[in-house]
Amino acid sequence: MNTVNISINPAGGNTKSIMNKKLLFFFLFALILVSGIVIGKFFFQKNTNNENQNSNLTPIQNTSQELNNSISDTRENAITKAVKKVSPAIVGINVEEVREVQDPFSMFDNDPFFRQFFGNRPPQKQVVKGLGSGFIISSDGYILTNDHVAGNATKISVTMTNGETIDAKLIGSDRNSDVALIKIEKDNLPVATLGNSDEVIIGEWVIALGNPFGLFEINDKPTVTVGVVSATNMKVNADGNRVYKDMIQTDASINAGNSGGPLLNADGNVIGMNTIIFTGGNYSSGSIGVGFAISINRVKKIMEEIKTNGKIDRAFNVGFRIQVVDERIAKYLKLEKPQGVVVTDVQSGSLSDKAGLKPEDVIIIANGEKIKSEQDLIFVINDLRKGDNLVLKILRDGSEKEIEMKLTGS
Repeated sequence: MNTVNISINPAGGNTKSIMNKKLLFFFLFALILVSGIVIGKFFFQKNTNNENQNSNLTPIQNTSQELNNSISDTRENAITKAVKKVSPAIVGINVEEVREVQDPFSMFDNDPFFRQFFGNRPPQKQVVKGLGSGFIISSDGYILTNDHVAGNATKISVTMTNGETIDAKLIGSDRNSDVALIKIEKDNLPVATLGNSDEVIIGEWVIALGNPFGLFEINDKPTVTVGVVSATNMKVNADGNRVYKDMIQTDASINAGNSGGPLLNADGNVIGMNTIIFTGGNYSSGSIGVGFAISINRVKKIMEEIKTNGKIDRAFNVGFRIQVVDERIAKYLKLEKPQGVVVTDVQSGSLSDKAGLKPEDVIIIANGEKIKSEQDLIFVINDLRKGDNLVLKILRDGSEKEIEMKLTGS
């Protein structure tokens, strides 16, 4: 019988085996602990992010609302504020003017055969209606507009922005500068603020208000157009002897009926009076973006004289005729180059005759302004008043000479 000896350790088994089990247990415990920490941190961070997202949700909505409000607020800008400020002081103007018209039978007035049937007929007259714009400059009813709007009117009525139509009277006007002053009998009126046109900046925003095509009469409010100042201190040859100088050019749309209305800057101050436009041709009457306003500083000077005297006295006659100097005339007068205008005739006993002006004198400067054409000299003379001095720098026989005359009468 074989015998098997088994050694039993009272301590409970093999020592190495026990150590390995302890290490394995410790490793498993550490792994579980680390895994728990990692998983816990992941869920904690996720919850934190969710909380942050939730907490940021309201500020994002608020920011969006503030942005919308900001965009809405910017719709009310300097231009809209200027329009709101001045619109109540704008008026539409309706006028009636009596004009003599050509009689279709006038060609037979000197024919005895026809005269025995028609006799001596009186001049034919016709009432012509017109419209324009204006702006109130005093709370007691003084209104500025153009002479070509109201200067020859026999009846004037003014439409206010409240829909009220009021008869107006002509205080006075000046054809040469194209400025007229009218008045309505009403108090506590809104007033347009007159600015300083010497401070106008080329390129700045401007606003034209008025009554184009009579739309004011339909809606009881002015039409608004916006543009920029295209140029300043401009001269424009238009409409006979009118002196359009110190003009502000703008591309703000100006059309028939805008005449006499204000041109505003972004501060809502009047810097000019809308007056004329270039239409681009004989068959066009609308705006092509080239309009002109009389500078308000010039208007203010004219207005004060009209308010005081009812007119500007220009009753004088210089008494000479001129022609532009071309190559042919320059050669004849032995000039180095064509320049200025040549005097072709001097009226005997006239102001110019008494001052010593002679035919063939070449006028190169008048009252400090260089003369390049007949229109340049006409502008200078037609802008003078009775009592002013006209100083001419001339060329005579190759030498410069100065001639001065006082405009004392016709």
